[in-house]
Amino acid sequence: MTGTDRAGSDRPGGPDGPGDFGDRPLLLGVRHHGPGSARAVRAALEAARPGIVLIEGPPEADALIALAAHEDMRPPVALLAHAVDEPGRSAFWPLAEFSPEWVAVRWALEHGVPARFIDLPATHTLAWRAADEPGARGRSPGAAFPDVRGDPLAALAEAAGHDDPERWWEDVVEHRGAGDGDALAPFTALEEAMGALRETEEETEKETEEEREEEREEGGGHDRDLVREAYMRLQVRAARREFTQGVAVVCGAWHVPALRRKVAVAADRALLKGLPRTKVDMTWVPWTHRRLSRAGGYGAGIESPGWYGHLFAAVDRPVERWLTKVAGLLREEDRIVSPAHVIEAARLAGTLAVLRGRPLPGLSETTDAVRAVMCDGSDVPLALVHDRLVVGDVLGEVPAGAPAVPLQRDLTRTQRRLRLKPEASERELELDLRKETDAGRSRLLHRLRLLGVDWGAPAASRSTGTFRETWRLRWEPELSVRVAEAGVWGTTVLSAATARAEADAVTAPGLAEVTALAERCLLAELPDALPPVMRILADRAALDTDVGHLAQALPALVRSLRYGDVRGTDTGALAEVAAGLAERVFVGLPAACAALDADAAEEMRRHVDAVHGAVGLLGDAPAPGHRDLRTRWQAVLRTLCARDTVPGVVRGRAVRLLLDDGELAPDQAARLMGLVLSPGTPPADAAAWIEGFVGGGSGGGMLLLHDERLLALIDTWLTGVAAEAFTDVLPLLRRTFSAYEPGVRRSLGELVRRGPRARGSVTAAGSGIPGFADGLDTGRADAVLPVVRLLLGRDAGRGPDDNDLVGVDA
Repeated sequence: MTGTDRAGSDRPGGPDGPGDFGDRPLLLGVRHHGPGSARAVRAALEAARPGIVLIEGPPEADALIALAAHEDMRPPVALLAHAVDEPGRSAFWPLAEFSPEWVAVRWALEHGVPARFIDLPATHTLAWRAADEPGARGRSPGAAFPDVRGDPLAALAEAAGHDDPERWWEDVVEHRGAGDGDALAPFTALEEAMGALRETEEETEKETEEEREEEREEGGGHDRDLVREAYMRLQVRAARREFTQGVAVVCGAWHVPALRRKVAVAADRALLKGLPRTKVDMTWVPWTHRRLSRAGGYGAGIESPGWYGHLFAAVDRPVERWLTKVAGLLREEDRIVSPAHVIEAARLAGTLAVLRGRPLPGLSETTDAVRAVMCDGSDVPLALVHDRLVVGDVLGEVPAGAPAVPLQRDLTRTQRRLRLKPEASERELELDLRKETDAGRSRLLHRLRLLGVDWGAPAASRSTGTFRETWRLRWEPELSVRVAEAGVWGTTVLSAATARAEADAVTAPGLAEVTALAERCLLAELPDALPPVMRILADRAALDTDVGHLAQALPALVRSLRYGDVRGTDTGALAEVAAGLAERVFVGLPAACAALDADAAEEMRRHVDAVHGAVGLLGDAPAPGHRDLRTRWQAVLRTLCARDTVPGVVRGRAVRLLLDDGELAPDQAARLMGLVLSPGTPPADAAAWIEGFVGGGSGGGMLLLHDERLLALIDTWLTGVAAEAFTDVLPLLRRTFSAYEPGVRRSLGELVRRGPRARGSVTAAGSGIPGFADGLDTGRADAVLPVVRLLLGRDAGRGPDDNDLVGVDA
């Protein structure tokens, strides 16, 4: 072959017979993920019967083509290429059932015809992207190349007088039947149109050639589209030398004029010199319709993959079949949809198509018909149709024999063993950790989160017990890249999570992060990672002198102690660290509470609440020495109550915590409140004390309802605040009392309205407050007893005359 050999001639048209292409290849320009293009490609290949099929895609995937015929391969799937030394640097080539490239691969395998990918190798694509876009990951190859050509379909649609490229493409290509005339006619017409577009763009490019030259110099002297097309031309030439029966090329329609152009071999090879390289691995991964709807995948995102899949699969009457699917979905959601609705919607869609001058009803016509007939004009059920059907949650599958990193293989085995199948749609998973299978699922999900593979996210559980967990699961294709990245930590999920946890503990910026990591290690059951994490935690705790940091870290540690009962984890070392941490908080807290401004005081109040809850759990823990912590903590709270240098909000909260624990008598609490609310105390400090005592969602409203002395003290103090100081304390008081339940606020208002003389304890007879009777209503109490016994696990058959459960104050 000489240097003037060309990839083809300028002659359009089809072959004279099967395999007879003359001196030119059969170029089939397509729209990626277009069902009309896919049908046309299949018809053209059936008519031409080429000796080899060349497809736009990475040549490294040639060895994976045979897997497309495997019985376990179900599109949508994607070719994934990632750099061996940096798995996060990756690219996808998605393929749906209605993608022309997938149809071409399947046709070649079914007919015993060789198939090859001929686009620029991924070894150059990923290296090129790394040079230009450091940190880019998981993107489609189309996104790796600057779009210098704009949107050719939009240009063609505008030239045809259409303002919507998608609708124009549907009318011209997607609604064209497989048997409508010459099988190669659409490709000939599209090649001519793209040729005219490229000529127009080339004339425009000549006007800015100087700027483009500067861009090429900055980017290494290569225009990426030109490089790709040069490589494809070389591959077409090589195939024509090897196969005499004929060569068919399936590629994006934009590239067809470039592949048909006469270009010297030497010029093409010159464009490929000096390209960067990197070692890559290639495999198949599952894909989803939802990901196809985003911009990506050969640089061509589609808005309605579910609709396109339906058009490709429907053997006849696509509109009626689609409306039947919609009706089925709406009926599943308990909406009243009858066959008459389907018939009327089909008639309306056809009428709209005629009015709009379209050959057949498209997605816009069927959507309008569904909205009017089946959804009663509402967009709410229509949004469900769009999400479930127009886009859809179809998740592809790949065979177990597809190449994968060892970590991916271990993950797949674990998923099958635990019967935890990845799904594209979001679903909620309830786990009972007392069951071995559910405990294994919990361990897997927590370990994957440690590795950055966020397949599941913890959700609020309907149960407050530690033996239940709730997760929201959704598998995204990008998680395959995360698994490949995590493969550097180990070959199994357990070993990788262990190594990652140890590394994260060393690099954690603060004590709270190490504490949270220890908690996650317990949740993930990483026995080998916990000792080094605990050593680092103990070292950090010994060196950290900030009481706020220690108080932040303690609750997570104490929560972790609760997992030992359910998960069978030895938490002895964790308990010792938690106890030591608590001791250091006790020693440093009084001094840390001195001389704080309002914001710092509020933050310290939250720390006091957190430590109080943690000490309560520690006191319940079956470990020696922990019960004394409660006594020590109560002494710290008494110290906070008595120090005038401690902010009012902290002092008020300390009094309230002691009162709730029964360590402070109501008379003592009333005396302390009376001292704070005395005329000598600044109003702002008194208001802050009140906020700490009865604010913060601590049930302070009910306390005031049931203790007339405390309410009277606040009422008397508030009425005596000077007018000039009242505006300063009003925001604090409003914030405190606005947190109460509406019924509590209403009852408090009624008590205050009645005045101090008429007001008595709301528990006294004859209070007259709505919701409070003169005495205990034993009949209503007896009706509740069976439910209470059931909740407490008592004998539900006992009679209502039992008084062992009635010793509850009204």
